[in-house]
Amino acid sequence: MPRILFLVFILLSLIWGGSFYFMKILLEDFGPWTIVFLRSSFGFITIVTIMLVLRKPFELQKMPWFPLTIIALINTTIPWAIIAFSETRISSSMASVLNATTPLWTIVVGIAFFRATTNRYQWLGIGIGLFGLMILLDVNPVTMISVDLLGFVCMIVASICYAFGSQLSMRLLTELSMYQITFCTLFIVTLSSGSVALTFESISISHLASWTNISVLIGLGVFGSGIAYILYYYLVQRGSAEFATMVTYLIPATAIIWGYTLLNEEVKWSLLAGLVLVLGGVFISTKKQTSKVVDVRTLRQQKINGASKI
Repeated sequence: MPRILFLVFILLSLIWGGSFYFMKILLEDFGPWTIVFLRSSFGFITIVTIMLVLRKPFELQKMPWFPLTIIALINTTIPWAIIAFSETRISSSMASVLNATTPLWTIVVGIAFFRATTNRYQWLGIGIGLFGLMILLDVNPVTMISVDLLGFVCMIVASICYAFGSQLSMRLLTELSMYQITFCTLFIVTLSSGSVALTFESISISHLASWTNISVLIGLGVFGSGIAYILYYYLVQRGSAEFATMVTYLIPATAIIWGYTLLNEEVKWSLLAGLVLVLGGVFISTKKQTSKVVDVRTLRQQKINGASKI
């Protein structure tokens, strides 16, 4: 496999891992819904520019707007806002590790609501992942739970939202291109989050004009919500869907690096041990039996699912 693919792989993990750091910085001046609005706005402008430059068709009249709206709210607007709120109570490193449980919850949601089939690897992975969550909670005889419980629960809820969004995307958005899905999603997120932010939160012009905040928004919106999607699908097209989705495993590690170096966040043994167990559970749960036949529709669905987890 060409070396350029591994360089892109690392770059993508750094961008998405840095998203948790960027949100932590913006929370000093903005509310959670405002952050979602600003992030999606920057991302929307980016994807529009990319589609115009590459001459990708928009075909707005053909878009299934109702299912797109439902999926955008469940898979992006709500979890982005919840993640931003949770980072007011837990570290960005902890949030990134909890976000990595999304594949485990996707299996659970698929079994409970969509009659998905399971295998022993998935059940084993779920068990290991849940044990990793207990380690992350740092349960001990003295404090019982040392992690802020509300922040912890919020991140789990956000991950479950991603799980529902992935399952719905697999069934409702298989005929759209990645560019179209990204465009419509960010458009809906911008409108929905903007209406809430302007109603319930105040947006300071002085804070918005700050060069620090502008640079962070470029990192979170332009790169984390725009260019990152292009890098992801470069990996899918030049490598494979399976290789591209492996970036999920590296994001918590890069987020911990960002948090430790730039925010001076403490890296506890429970965070590292929980990270290993959670990612081990995710890896085992996604293990599949080898097959010589490749289902084209399955690969296309994998492309849709993998780009909405951060």
